[in-house]
Parts: sequence; C-alpha cells; structure tokens
Amino acid sequence: MRNGRDINFMTKEYFTELAEFNSWANDIVHGWLNQISDEQWSQTVVSSFPSIAETILHLASAERAWYDRFNNGGEPVEWLASVFKGTRTELMGLWKQASLNLKDYISSFEENKLKEELTFRRINGEENTMPYYQMFAHVINHSTFHRGQLVTMLRQAGFTGVSSTDMLGFFRRK
Repeated sequence: MRNGRDINFMTKEYFTELAEFNSWANDIVHGWLNQISDEQWSQTVVSSFPSIAETILHLASAERAWYDRFNNGGEPVEWLASVFKGTRTELMGLWKQASLNLKDYISSFEENKLKEELTFRRINGEENTMPYYQMFAHVINHSTFHRGQLVTMLRQAGFTGVSSTDMLGFFRRK
C-alpha cells in the first residue's frame, strides 16, 4: 500500500501491455508522418513544441532518456534533443527503436521490483526518486499526451488522414 492505495493491480503484465500499446500507437503515428510533406513536418504549429518535427524530437528524446535511465541505474543521460542533427528518417528510426527498447525492458523487468525506487536526475538537473511502476506509467502517459497533440498539429498543418490511437482500439485488435 502506498499513500493509502493498493497497487496490486499494477503487474508486470499490465505494464507490458501498456508498452505494447505505446509501440502500436507510435507505429500508427509513424504511418501518418511518412505521408506528410517536409513543409508540414517543419512548419510552425502552436502546441507544446513549435512544430511536428520538434514534437517528435521531444518524444524520441524522452523515451530514449527513460530507457537509458532504467539501464544505467538513474545516472545522468544524454538528451537527444540537445545533440540530434540528423534527418527526419533518422529521427523516426530513433523514436521507433526507443519505443521498442522500452517495451523489451518492461517485458523483461522482474515483477517483484515494480515497487523498488530509482533515484535519477531530470534533464534540468532536478533529483527525483520514484518507484518503477510510477515511472513506467509516466513514460506511457507522456507519449500518449504528445501523440494527442500531434493529431491536432497534423490537422492544423493540413493532414487529415489521422485515425484513432486510443487504447480501446489497441485492446479491440487483440
């Protein structure tokens, strides 16, 4: 029990399924992004980040940073967004790999360690300590949030070929 809440429903199977959902939804977004023009990719669109390209760079950076933190015991990680100078195709590949790495990490994670805590530094240097189950939930929720923004950004950029990335669709296809 943590903060008066029973978290026994949060199992390795639960987080593995969330990680599978994340990869599935990201693959749908990859399909959309492969259809847009370079102009749509980089045009200014108002959201958390000023373009679709910068939103994708943020998503890839975050998923990669969390995977790296999990693998190096919380030690500082390189923030992809501060060093990436590659192409759109390279960025999409890095994002896809980061999602797959997270999925593999979570699926091989020992369930009895979900409540164990990891101390890490955020990119701004702030130290945090959280149990793995909260970090896993955060990573998936963070990506879901920005995928929702991408739908709006894509529509503002003139792309209307979006479809649902809702978790319901993921569960129904299974």
